[in-house]
Amino acid sequence: MDERLEEDDKTALEELSLAPPRRKAHSYSHQLRTNTGTHNKHRHHQIRKHSLDENQIMINHATSKNNVYNDGKSNSSDEDEFYPYSTTAGNSGGGGIGSVSERHVDYIGMSQRIEGLALRDGGSCDEGQRLPQQPLPEFVGSGGDVGVFKAPNRAAVHPSRPTCLELRPHPLRETQVGKFLRAIASTETQLWAGQESGIRVWNYSDAYKPGIGTGGRARRGDEDAAPFYESANTSPTICLMVDHGSKLVWSGHKDGKIRSWKMEQNFSEETAFKEGLSWQAHRGPVLSMVISSYGDVWSGSEGGVIKFWPWKAIEKSLSLSLEERHMAALLVERSFIDLRSQVTVNGVCNISSSDVKCLLSDYVRAKVWAAGSSSFSLWDARTRELLKVFNIEGQIENRADMSSTQDQTAEDEMNVKFVSKSKKEKSQGFLQRSRNAIMGAADAVRRVATKGAGAFAEETKKTEAIVLTADGMIWTGCSNGLLIQWDGNGNRLQDFTHHPCGVLCFCTHGGRIWVGYVSGMVQLLDLEGNLIASWVAHNGPVIKLVIGNGYVYSLATHGGIRGWNISSPAQIDNILRPELAAREDLYTRLENIRILVGTWNVGQGRASHDALMSWLGSAVSDVGIVVVGLQEVEMGAGFLAMSAAKETVGLEGSSIGQWWQDHIGKALDEGSTFERVGSRQLAGLLIAIWVRKTLRTHVGDLDVAAVACGLGRAIGNKGGVGLRLRVFDRIICFANCHLAAHLEAVNRRNADFDHIFRTMTFTRSSNLLSNAAAGVSSAAQMLRGPNVATINLDEGKPDLAEADMFIFCGDFNYRLFGISYDEARDFVSQRSFDWLREKDQLRAEMKAGRVFQGMHEALIRFPPTYKFERGKPGLGGYDSGEKKRIPAWCDRILYRDSRVASGQECSLESPVVASILLYDARMDVTESDHKPVRCKLNVDIAHVNRSIRRQEFGKILESNEAIRSSREAQRFVPETAVSTNQIVLQNQETFNLKITNKSGEDIVFFHIICEGQSSINEDEVSSNFRPRASYGFPLWLEVTPGAGMIKPDQVVEISIHHEEFHTLEEFVDGIPQSWWSEDTRDKEVILLVNVRGSCSTDTKIHRVHVRHCFSGNSVNPDKKSNATSRHGPSSNQKNAPRHAEIVYP
Repeated sequence: MDERLEEDDKTALEELSLAPPRRKAHSYSHQLRTNTGTHNKHRHHQIRKHSLDENQIMINHATSKNNVYNDGKSNSSDEDEFYPYSTTAGNSGGGGIGSVSERHVDYIGMSQRIEGLALRDGGSCDEGQRLPQQPLPEFVGSGGDVGVFKAPNRAAVHPSRPTCLELRPHPLRETQVGKFLRAIASTETQLWAGQESGIRVWNYSDAYKPGIGTGGRARRGDEDAAPFYESANTSPTICLMVDHGSKLVWSGHKDGKIRSWKMEQNFSEETAFKEGLSWQAHRGPVLSMVISSYGDVWSGSEGGVIKFWPWKAIEKSLSLSLEERHMAALLVERSFIDLRSQVTVNGVCNISSSDVKCLLSDYVRAKVWAAGSSSFSLWDARTRELLKVFNIEGQIENRADMSSTQDQTAEDEMNVKFVSKSKKEKSQGFLQRSRNAIMGAADAVRRVATKGAGAFAEETKKTEAIVLTADGMIWTGCSNGLLIQWDGNGNRLQDFTHHPCGVLCFCTHGGRIWVGYVSGMVQLLDLEGNLIASWVAHNGPVIKLVIGNGYVYSLATHGGIRGWNISSPAQIDNILRPELAAREDLYTRLENIRILVGTWNVGQGRASHDALMSWLGSAVSDVGIVVVGLQEVEMGAGFLAMSAAKETVGLEGSSIGQWWQDHIGKALDEGSTFERVGSRQLAGLLIAIWVRKTLRTHVGDLDVAAVACGLGRAIGNKGGVGLRLRVFDRIICFANCHLAAHLEAVNRRNADFDHIFRTMTFTRSSNLLSNAAAGVSSAAQMLRGPNVATINLDEGKPDLAEADMFIFCGDFNYRLFGISYDEARDFVSQRSFDWLREKDQLRAEMKAGRVFQGMHEALIRFPPTYKFERGKPGLGGYDSGEKKRIPAWCDRILYRDSRVASGQECSLESPVVASILLYDARMDVTESDHKPVRCKLNVDIAHVNRSIRRQEFGKILESNEAIRSSREAQRFVPETAVSTNQIVLQNQETFNLKITNKSGEDIVFFHIICEGQSSINEDEVSSNFRPRASYGFPLWLEVTPGAGMIKPDQVVEISIHHEEFHTLEEFVDGIPQSWWSEDTRDKEVILLVNVRGSCSTDTKIHRVHVRHCFSGNSVNPDKKSNATSRHGPSSNQKNAPRHAEIVYP
């Protein structure tokens, strides 16, 4: 590429005069005075004008009869032929206003036409604005086709992950304030989600339907989501739990309440559905909930509080009428048992006082796990006794925590004080004093960072998620990515690390474990912990995973929900991907916007309104996004030291930075026409963004970044600040940089750019973090903190490299080399910018591929922007002092879009294609020693209509025969058999039920639940059948194991045992609950043995009737013979077929 550029340069020079213009004999001052004036006046120079003169270029543009956008050809000027890397957006109209195609929408055309009326009535507009704007020729740096500088691969359908059902596309963060989704749960026919304002429900039958659109009832952010229903407003939802037996969904809330919601109800689009039974469960938020093997509701809260509510109390309350709701709530509230209080003696508690983040029902052994950040407590689900307390290392803990005592932490406050210096200190030079102050601040920063290192080490050990797998093992995930496997007794078995980022969630189905990470990655493991597959599921943390309707649904922290086929990765993905890609034209949409980027080193000064209007206000009539980068907003050793100190605690910004934003906003008509979206300041560097209100609904998710390149890479006198946002679902980044100064520091400038490019990590602005903090795990919060680089050692590209487009602006400080001050001024006065460009350090370094690799810049047609004497207009203001700094183009604006080849048109494969319409400096602005520079880009954006693509996704599933066959095969369940369907128990008898896997090839997974219980009358007729909460067992029945795995041609025995558990009168908090009393009639339960294969979407059910006969009641001797005492031998064990050697810990 370097050779091609050199040939192009030679060709360009041959077309021009072979020698530089002859220097004039008359004085420079006279020459500059006669050839300068206000920018808006036509300039007529007395000296020879070259092919690159500005006026000639503008005349060529005005008289051009061919539209380069429409015919797809390059600009016909000689200069475009010289620079074949100059490219245009091949599909847009001449001014970027007309439609690209039938699928194109122009969101600024209306505003443009309205503002055009104002311009004709005397509004501000410069010469370039009044002429038709054509793309300018561009120079492209070398090295953009390799490594991290190569544009990311894009496709209509993601090539490196399974094709997913996008139930709810990623909404813009700004649209979700007060509505963020925090949990999901699945029933057989619905997906429920808990949000900050209540509950919402999707019916799986509507999963492939298009969204309601911007004109429908859905609020902003949900236009393309599948149709859903919302509840009445409640306190923020933190957790959800499904109770299939009672047909209820339970939700835990920030206000400490537990609420119930009926699954089977008539949802209405017009009215919000309402809660059923609810009660005040905790003083603090309900952090976790679970239903035990016996149907009791357990919940955890802050401070290690664990409570449970017996199913009978809840059942009684659910039976009350709507008018008795208050009585029902009171009834449940009074029935709770505080387990923490039960294990606290004389103020000493045996369990941790940390928040109960997770609760798990081990239905294999009828136990309940309660997980804090670094410890666990294990409980018997039937007797509610504490069995064991152990830490994350598996070591048993003998705790003596005082319930009212909390760990005391000593926090040092860092106060940077500037005291008067002694005379000896004052005698030091300014630079030395500045260095001392900055080094002092840096040392304070290091002390704070060192102090926090220990706390961070503790953070990485936190437990974030827990799950029970089908083979009876328990898995936990930590905030450092560690996966730990435990047996059922709390013994730590083995560890795995497959990804360095924090684990946030699990789900399991058959022989697979799904893991969601804070990085957005989803991994698929087998039961041995081996990695099967992994892919990036979301561009944000995956906070919940659930199984439903043949999919694994993943919820990201931004609120997007995607469904992954339960068998993925599988053949069905290879069929879906090309089929969906072939329908690309149906769901592709093209948009066109214009972006104005301005950069200015303000030299600690301030600008007048007229200066800001000349720089920005005169060029925004057709612009949708305005980005401004300022350098040296404020400087000085004291300011830099305070800025470094503030950065360590997440603070940024200054009053002067705010002044600049306010006054720029006035120039842009902020409030009426534009809306300020956000900003980031690092010491003297400031970047801010404004978006036109008509475009605002399609722009959001603002993230910010800052990289210091000053002293020790810690001080922000040099460095970069960045903004990242989504525009029509495409990622565009902006970076404002101030690189190393001085003519000879070329390598340092190159190193500064490389450091900024590779280390700039975008996070949510500190003032936005509190908007959606509720319900987000500590691992997700850690990703946003100052330790991002430490915990997110991503093996992928830097954040900037993953953007669809990024734009760099700033004072890059590249100078002119090999030229004297007088020669430079002579060339400038004659507007011989072609020769000056040959002396441009930045151009030479880009040509060699050493900096700004692959980035585009319009050919410079304006005078060097540095260095000027303040207050002197025109070119006569160049530095004439003692140092006589050589004029230079220090202030630049460059970009890289998503094209991987020159001339590539905008499409889903190349979704962002840009061209430059305006690139100039405002020479009439004199408030600084630099001139402000601006660049207007015409940007075409291709994006997906998610609603239409989801609809096409559903059509393919229904119409493609291969996919239908594959989905039908997923329903296969291996053949199994149970030894009997009738069991009678009496006097603590035990019966061994056998389940046989008759398949010679497939593993079978079983799960035993209780469908319900009924009473047997004297005439042997069952009556009063009642379902059990979440299909839990009655207290008199023990089933061990309640779930497990059976290998091919193997048999497993299930112990069905009757245990005396009389509760004629129990006391809860001193209040007798007499209605709990059991009668003496025989009881019968129906056990459901659910069986499925490793990836089966269907389940086969065996029904087994178990009758409990009270002592004294007559029992059919034939039926009684099928059981034995607990310790006696079972007749079923004799002459049994080959048994599985399965040990359940």
